[in-house]
Amino acid sequence: MKFGVFDHLDCSNRPLDVHLRQRLDLTEVYDRCGMHAYHVAEHHGTPLGFAPSPSVLLAAVAQRTRRMKIGPLVYMLPMYHPLRLIEEVCMLDHLSGGRLMLGVGRGVSPHELKLFGVDAGQAQSMYAEAFEILMRGFREERLTFSGKHYRIDDVPMTLKPLQQPHPELWYGILTPDTTAWAAAHDVNLVTLALDAGARHIAERFRDEWTKLGKPIEKLPLVGVSRHVVVADTDAQAKALARRAYARWVDSFDKLWRDNGASVRIAFPPIATLYPETWDEVEAVGNGIAGSPETVRRFVLEEAERTRMSYLVSWFAFGDLEVSEVTRSVELFARHVMPAFAA
Repeated sequence: MKFGVFDHLDCSNRPLDVHLRQRLDLTEVYDRCGMHAYHVAEHHGTPLGFAPSPSVLLAAVAQRTRRMKIGPLVYMLPMYHPLRLIEEVCMLDHLSGGRLMLGVGRGVSPHELKLFGVDAGQAQSMYAEAFEILMRGFREERLTFSGKHYRIDDVPMTLKPLQQPHPELWYGILTPDTTAWAAAHDVNLVTLALDAGARHIAERFRDEWTKLGKPIEKLPLVGVSRHVVVADTDAQAKALARRAYARWVDSFDKLWRDNGASVRIAFPPIATLYPETWDEVEAVGNGIAGSPETVRRFVLEEAERTRMSYLVSWFAFGDLEVSEVTRSVELFARHVMPAFAA
């Protein structure tokens, strides 16, 4: 079992310069405490995410950390010209000493896509073309491509990633529909699905992997992502989580409210995953706040329920203070992670 960190960089009610500086400070904590990787979200026009350019943030993170892997979860491919993204990825892979993880996706919010003039109905086909261009661009010396959305004519690929043939791939998944594609392309997966849904994804991915004749010891990571708060006592942790989640869920809903819509109606699974209160989140199993013993028990049970090999924790969210997150991560590293050392 490996342990990583996911960060929206959602609104903390602090000035942006302070907010970003504090998040960079926390990446040093994650690195020091032995986290496997740091994943950052890409969002636009919403307080849910204050890292709309993941590459800019990750360039700074690369200089503040030494060991853990770093990467977007995910780059919203329809938002980029593929040639520009190829160059950014190559730069980041070298700046980080080969620690970059390449998370890709099409973007889930039609409101965010619309801000950039991207038709949500075209996003999937744009994503597919952009992904093909990226994979070819990393391998080929000169790139030519003609598709519905992108045309590239004999462009020299002067930059290559440090990791060959390209940085490891990551993808967010909610249903098992894309596990065959992920297995074929050696893609690491992270899901928000709960219990049986997450287990089904993990088992289906293993099945698809073995059907291709690939060795099970080379299976990419299959992770679940959960909000996690650790404090000295259950009562202290739950008080922190209730306060911070109220701030986070308001940011989560805001862009949809501004467009006269409800994310919970547009995406019914979200209503289950992210209800309005922290106590409801814990009730459905999408997060935990407690003492080290309580959190360790939750993680052990989560591993058994889902058969996942990777837990991606949201340690910093809402208005949690740096000191509160630091304490949470240190307790997690000291008392939870060793239970999985074997």
